[in-house]
Amino acid sequence: MAVTTTLERPPLLQFTMPLMAALAAIFGFIAGNVYGQPLVGAVIGAVLGAGIAALVDANGHRYAAVRWGLIAAFAIVGFLAGGAGAGVSGILIGSVLGWAGFWLSSGRYRANVPIYYTAGQTLWYNSFLFICGLVFFFLIAPLLPVMWLSFNAEDFFTFTPEMLNFQPEGYSLKHYRDFLGTDEWMGPLKNSLIIAPIATFIAVSLGTLAAIGLSQSHVPGRQAIMAIMISPMIVPLIISATGMFFFYAPLGNWLEASFGLSQSFVGYVKVILAHAVLGIPFVIITVTATLVGFDRSLTRAAASMGANPVITFFRVQMPLILPGVISGGLFAFITSFDEVVVVLFVGSAQQQTLPWQMFTGLREQISPTILAAATILVVVSIMLLTTVELLRRRSERLRGLSPG
Repeated sequence: MAVTTTLERPPLLQFTMPLMAALAAIFGFIAGNVYGQPLVGAVIGAVLGAGIAALVDANGHRYAAVRWGLIAAFAIVGFLAGGAGAGVSGILIGSVLGWAGFWLSSGRYRANVPIYYTAGQTLWYNSFLFICGLVFFFLIAPLLPVMWLSFNAEDFFTFTPEMLNFQPEGYSLKHYRDFLGTDEWMGPLKNSLIIAPIATFIAVSLGTLAAIGLSQSHVPGRQAIMAIMISPMIVPLIISATGMFFFYAPLGNWLEASFGLSQSFVGYVKVILAHAVLGIPFVIITVTATLVGFDRSLTRAAASMGANPVITFFRVQMPLILPGVISGGLFAFITSFDEVVVVLFVGSAQQQTLPWQMFTGLREQISPTILAAATILVVVSIMLLTTVELLRRRSERLRGLSPG
């Protein structure tokens, strides 16, 4: 555990003020670029940053009052300069500058750093955290305009002045009504909700059994078998889709000719099996990771008490590895629900899924309804990934890797 010491306030002129001036200059450059004067904005921002550093250093004991005052001041200036949209930007800038000023002037940048760290090591520690935050921002940032534009009152992909100024007439739910109220979108959504759960069930069943078998040390060639089993998530998807097309096309013809099955039913079978193949590697990986901390003496104890392998699996082993099974199932569901390339190769128009409809809409007609569909998919994915994280933490508690 890291050993910390009492935080010392760094020098104002040599440390806090230059850093705050540089940070505020970046915001000023961005704001000035909107008005065509980026350099002027950077200079004004640097001066404001230096002033904020001095203000915060002199009022370090009144953190809340000073920070809320900065937020209010930047919000008012932004609103007067560019309306409600600029006011919201001012709130964000004021929040960041206020927090950064106190973080630097109070010495809190060394709060989680061991006492023996040099200045260079402290700089690298905080720079690493900043880089991680920046990577996270660039991963999330492209989703924000999509979600924002999905509430556009107009029928095009553009931020209108009303939207930027947060005026009510610039926003509407009509694209969500188009998505939820037309067969053009409800049909593909229905197909996705049919294909994804069945494919997930198959992937979870086969992947869990494969993971349990491959976790046994006496299985010959288990590393090579594991590599083959997880290859669908390593091989480029276009190659997998091409191979599945040449495999499932004759299989579908044989099913139709031998059993008299309808073409539509066979199409669903092919897509479901193809998506199950894509989901099995995720189940194998998550269940295998859960089995690493599994105490195999429990299964031997159950066997010594007269339980057969099936009862031992469902009553002893499954409850302990259930978080990994559910996590793998959620990943398999997301993979199936968001997949489009394999469906294009293996399926037909009758198996058109929601991602397929979105792809067709982008290629043939640009409709903002696609943004509403994308927002719904993002929200569903966030909910599923949150569930995965909660299950991961539960699994760690059950295995004693983290405190309860």
